[in-house]
Amino acid sequence: MHQDALPLYIQIAAELRQNIQDAVFKIGDRLPTETELSERFGVNRHTLRQAMRILRQEGIVGVERGRGTFVTAAPIVVPLGTRVRYNEALKAQSLQPQWEVLQIASIPADAKVAQQLQIATDVPVVLFERLSLADGVPISVSSSYFPSDLFPGLRSHCEQYHSISKLLREQYDCDHIRQSTRLSARVARPQDARHLRMPATSPILLSESININQTDEVIEYGVTRFRGDRMELVIANS
Repeated sequence: MHQDALPLYIQIAAELRQNIQDAVFKIGDRLPTETELSERFGVNRHTLRQAMRILRQEGIVGVERGRGTFVTAAPIVVPLGTRVRYNEALKAQSLQPQWEVLQIASIPADAKVAQQLQIATDVPVVLFERLSLADGVPISVSSSYFPSDLFPGLRSHCEQYHSISKLLREQYDCDHIRQSTRLSARVARPQDARHLRMPATSPILLSESININQTDEVIEYGVTRFRGDRMELVIANS
């Protein structure tokens, strides 16, 4: 079918899609306003909104309330399998994983952490909190809790490793196996929103994981807050 025979809103979506592919609008750019685009294409707002709906459904653009419509990147896919292989998942998508340490501390386990780690309340645990980036863009904040008595000297090792699995294997001869994961969606907390450079009212994907070692002993309770507009979490078989 000739392009001119297509409905106007499909033609508009195609032109904007091509603009994005040609880097007229780059990832992170805000598109012109609805009024400006309606005038540019000589159509009413209803027709323009139909075109924008196509691009939103394709994941090419996203709307941030109060700010406008922005060009988005393809979602980053993270498989959730038995083995914890976060870095490998990013590299497989030609993304460079990076980390910023936010906190390394020894704290007493509160009731929630104690329950997840199967230890008594107030028993010392190591909290290792990091900001994860892909190609320099913040994508998640993770808080990992480890029983201190299982990993003596853990705090001194944390900043030396980008991979928790590698740290546990090399320093403690300990495997890092995902036992269970609970997923939910919620609004970002203000502190997480600042780290992730997103509006405080934006959604996040919350992942709570219990990880065990090769003898089925619980070794880590992990809480990760992923950007809801950038990430896809996929349940994998292995």
